[in-house]
Amino acid sequence: MKRSIEVVGLFALALSLPVMAAAQAGGLRYSITVSKFENRAGWHGQWEIGDAWGTILTDLLNQTGKFIVLGEKDMRQEAMAEQDFAASGRAAGGSKAPVTGQMTPAQLLVKGAITHVQDSTAGGHGGVSVGGFRIGGAGGKGEVNATIYIVDSTTGQVMASKSVTGVSTKKGLDIGYSGAGFGADAGGYQKDNVGKAVTAACKDAVDFMIAQLPKIPWTATVAQVAGGKVYVNRGSREGVSEGQEFVAGEANIVRDPETGEVLDSSVNEVARLQVSQVKEKLSICTVKSGNAGAVRKGMMVKLP
Repeated sequence: MKRSIEVVGLFALALSLPVMAAAQAGGLRYSITVSKFENRAGWHGQWEIGDAWGTILTDLLNQTGKFIVLGEKDMRQEAMAEQDFAASGRAAGGSKAPVTGQMTPAQLLVKGAITHVQDSTAGGHGGVSVGGFRIGGAGGKGEVNATIYIVDSTTGQVMASKSVTGVSTKKGLDIGYSGAGFGADAGGYQKDNVGKAVTAACKDAVDFMIAQLPKIPWTATVAQVAGGKVYVNRGSREGVSEGQEFVAGEANIVRDPETGEVLDSSVNEVARLQVSQVKEKLSICTVKSGNAGAVRKGMMVKLP
């Protein structure tokens, strides 16, 4: 038993190393939210697979340190309900009361569908029930396939997509409560093969999303110019660091005359900025080169 625990511990550590390394690497970040995945596989168990997918994917995205992870749709709706309640005049006021107009918008949306689930775990259970607890040998295999989409929230276009797969097999003792009103093992999806397969598939999805980041244009905006300083609306939350350089200038946007769709965008550079101070949501920059007097509020900022 001790040897099994050690092996499981080492396996969990090995899975977490890429996530830990990504978090330490930092980098410019994008705000992102996960929509509930549709269960098109027709699989039904002791827990809702679409909800579990959203929970696990949101958690793994947050662990990477590569994204500004926003709450799932239901959590954001709850936040808006609290804001509406506070604004109704029926709640106590004060500086800590939720207010409208402060929620962070998502630049990227993640959605998709679970297309296939294989669950042979049930056939691997033996065991007996003792005092309301089932003790038995667990085995079998869980496999989950899903298709994910990364969507640009501004245009609604699919920026990237991929089919991901997660597989899990488990052997060894399994303990779960089998009393009235309880059907799942303690810990729910975290302890069965399908749940572990969902986690593996979500990790595959996160690795894919991180690989797409260099292809996604990162932009910001000049929020204010005062006292020889240029204030940019991106800060430590977005991964900006002191000494970093940006290009500032007028945005040159080419639109389709028939549909209004953005065909291309670029910046007509007027100055090169260097970050001298970073706060959570903004960066204070100095003009390193170019025409400092031409930099004004509303100009586009991007990486060189």
